[in-house]
Amino acid sequence: METKNVAIVGIENTHATEIVRHLNGEEAADLPVRVSALVAGEVERTRELAELGAITRIAPEVSELNGAVDALIVTSRDGALHRALAVPFLEAGTPVWVDKPLATTLDDADAILAAAERGGTTVTSFSTLRWLDDTAAIADAVAGVGALQSLTVSGPADADSPHGGLFFYGIHHADVAQHLLPGAAEGVEVERADGRVVARYRVGGVPVVLDFVRPEGDAATPFHVTAVGTGSTVARDIEVGPDYVRPGVDAFVRMLLTGETPVPVAQLREPIAVLEQITRAL
Repeated sequence: METKNVAIVGIENTHATEIVRHLNGEEAADLPVRVSALVAGEVERTRELAELGAITRIAPEVSELNGAVDALIVTSRDGALHRALAVPFLEAGTPVWVDKPLATTLDDADAILAAAERGGTTVTSFSTLRWLDDTAAIADAVAGVGALQSLTVSGPADADSPHGGLFFYGIHHADVAQHLLPGAAEGVEVERADGRVVARYRVGGVPVVLDFVRPEGDAATPFHVTAVGTGSTVARDIEVGPDYVRPGVDAFVRMLLTGETPVPVAQLREPIAVLEQITRAL
């Protein structure tokens, strides 16, 4: 199979390191997808990634790579930049993985999805927590609790993050909740106090709580899911290990090789819609 050449833009994100390591490392020798180009960022960071992945093509602007690669990965930390970076490639028919979040407004998210449709290509975005073994185990357990009565997802997120506020880490909460209980949020209410933001809404009549806890010092706040059903309760942490990005990379590779998007379009939109409502309330 012919190797698909991928470019990365937004290399300041640590996810870019894991993506390059996974796609260009020795263990990926038989994988038909490779990072072949980078859009230049800070000089030392660019050199670090280029050396890590033996990448020789460094473009000063992302536009120089449109039409020259088989796919684009957008890893810019600030989701407000994602629309401008992704849309030209999608309109040209190039598949794009927009690393979390897809966008920071629903208008931008819809513009990205519409560009993919116009270009007849695929686009995806997700929290990498969606693909972890703990999340899969939680999903299996939730299916066995009986009729779901409530769902709570908690974990670290800073409403004052310089990288798009709650969107930067809060996408993990919103995407996991959407994965476990798909559907549109209704009646979003938000409370902020003591370094936390708590959002409450309903999906299909089921109460959902997203608990965003601002990280303090070196204390590690785990991602945690509690689901209460008529038959039993599930309460479990989602462990974020050193290789937590890799399952997401694998999902992107499957999309490139099969042409099938790993996340339904509605589940791409709804986490952004929820977070937009929450940030507006703040």
